[in-house]
Amino acid sequence: MDFIWHDRNAAGMNVHQNGDVVWLSFPGMDKEDWCLNVFSTRMGGTSTGHLASMNLSFGREGPGNEETVRENFRRLGAAAGFAPENLILSDQTHTTNVRRVGRKDRGTGFLRPLNWTDVDGFITDEPECVLSTFYADCVPLYFADPRHRAIGLSHSGWRGTAQKMGAQTIRAMGEAFGTRPEDLRCGIGPSICRDSYEVGEDVAGYFREEFLVDRGNGKFLLDLWAANKAVLIEAGVRAEHIEISNLCTACNPDLLFSHRASRGRRGNLGAFLMIRQTDSP
Repeated sequence: MDFIWHDRNAAGMNVHQNGDVVWLSFPGMDKEDWCLNVFSTRMGGTSTGHLASMNLSFGREGPGNEETVRENFRRLGAAAGFAPENLILSDQTHTTNVRRVGRKDRGTGFLRPLNWTDVDGFITDEPECVLSTFYADCVPLYFADPRHRAIGLSHSGWRGTAQKMGAQTIRAMGEAFGTRPEDLRCGIGPSICRDSYEVGEDVAGYFREEFLVDRGNGKFLLDLWAANKAVLIEAGVRAEHIEISNLCTACNPDLLFSHRASRGRRGNLGAFLMIRQTDSP
């Protein structure tokens, strides 16, 4: 696949293909064979037009087309290795709300309607629960705790980053599972890169100068990757345990959905994280 990597010497994700379906995963997290990490591309689905082809948003597909999105989830799950009936879908509203879920929640948002609102992150220590969050420029944050066999997955746009969504997720995992930040393996997934993300003074004011490039006239370039990495390190995660995708959604409009690059005419990508079922008690 011809991706445009932010740093060609540090391509940060493995690229997989099964038939027409293409998805990504973090190399370091792939070594944690007790969990499955997946990030979708827009390739291999059944959607058409500006949603082509692996759109994972029911809302953007529109009424009457829900089966198209379900088929996209089925194709991705069959290729990447998860059962769509185990999906647990978010209700993202740029909060820092993190919800603990388990087996009883499997299928929520896919087989039946959501029974929660304002949830931008999930945590679990139960196998076969496919944590699912969705993107078209914002930052996916992956968390794997090998000591306690627990995981977390969170959506972090500029608001979530400013409010330290990464730290909130780590705190929730600590309270629920005893997770220690220094044990975590973390991933900062495909999202908009600094060179493609211009913001105004209203947004720039929430961030330290080291994450900004001043372009003059009240415009700045914002580095969400560096800002999220700093949040994780400040929360106690070891720098060597953080993987950054180096893959920009806006720089790869043929392979990834980008709200900015498409001016809003786009589908949604998906981030997925699951604890694999084992035969051990």
